[in-house]
Amino acid sequence: MPSAIVTGATGILGREIVKQLGKDPQRWTKVHALSRSKKDELPSNAVHDHLDLTSSAEDMAKQLKGVEAEYVFFAAYLQKNTEQENWEVNGAMIENFLSALEITGVVKKLKRVLLVTGAKQYGLHLGEVKVPMVESDPWVEGEPWPPNFYYRQQKSLHKFCEKHSHVSWVVTYPNDVIGFAKGNFMNLATSVALYAVVTKELGQDLAFPGNEVFYKKFDTYTYSVLHAAFCEWAILEEKCANQAFNVHNGEPETWENMWPRVAARFGMKVKADQFTVPEHELSQKNKLTDNPPLGIRAEELGVKGVVKPSEVANRISLVKWSQDEEVKQAWNRLAEREGLQKDAFEKATWAFLDFVLGRSYDIVQSMSKAREYGWTGYYDTWKSLSDVFGELEANNILPKTHRA
Repeated sequence: MPSAIVTGATGILGREIVKQLGKDPQRWTKVHALSRSKKDELPSNAVHDHLDLTSSAEDMAKQLKGVEAEYVFFAAYLQKNTEQENWEVNGAMIENFLSALEITGVVKKLKRVLLVTGAKQYGLHLGEVKVPMVESDPWVEGEPWPPNFYYRQQKSLHKFCEKHSHVSWVVTYPNDVIGFAKGNFMNLATSVALYAVVTKELGQDLAFPGNEVFYKKFDTYTYSVLHAAFCEWAILEEKCANQAFNVHNGEPETWENMWPRVAARFGMKVKADQFTVPEHELSQKNKLTDNPPLGIRAEELGVKGVVKPSEVANRISLVKWSQDEEVKQAWNRLAEREGLQKDAFEKATWAFLDFVLGRSYDIVQSMSKAREYGWTGYYDTWKSLSDVFGELEANNILPKTHRA
């Protein structure tokens, strides 16, 4: 029976992969959960092994002594301040890790490596993209684009598998992940929920902090639990060898549909005139690039001359909002009264949520390829968001305000 190695085992996506493999100890005899520290209880078939992915291949090989498996899930990621730093650090991590597998001899037993990346694959962080995004879309690389570490990681993995022809690869492209991991606050659900409960504490209705355009635009979201199930399926499915796949919940969603549900979930109402009142003093606008990724194929797609620069526009910048003294006092009051994890608010990724909610273009990935290969998984996006709110409540990050 197979065994597995999971890097980034305490992250939002890696944690769920470990849990998924733990559901069937008869299928997965041993799961090596690799991270710098242990934050969660592990399934009965999983063991925690310390690994510092920022170390050299030689040092990693020493840390991996006795760790071997047929399948590897590489779900580790370190967020840096610039795309160049992301390229250097995250690229080196996977390259040194794969070299360590060669040094220890694990590569001889290895069958497949699954790499978790994301929808930045399509350059959506740079502006408007062609929709739906499909896995065969051209990479957004070279001048004038900044480096994309996903490309370096994939090229390194391809090269490794070409060198060791008995090893195949799979890559996943999740987007706007909804999930939970202890001590990890870089996720959509946590920031949305904290914004909601503090707004409620201030006695206000819930105003959408993004913009009216994106409120009605479509986005595709990936529940970390569903992504883990996909990863288990894809790493074992023979047809998936040497293929990359979009992975999301199954259908696009809008905040126009979900925002009233967010408000109701926390016993609130949406601010009725949220888009007609004068712009908030905390509003902001930032241009992304002069020529968004859609422009690469403007002639081919028949949109030459109409592709405009993209911007991120927030009626309320949550970075600025979170630094407001009245807001901070409201959080401190709420956290003290409800016994919440106080540092959650300052660790929340407000800039990330500003970007996600401030865009002005559709973010739709096609799931056709995955379905053609046999994947049938689906999860309702609102339910995934509500489920994570429940986890945040259970872990004392949110007050227990659930409404059915």
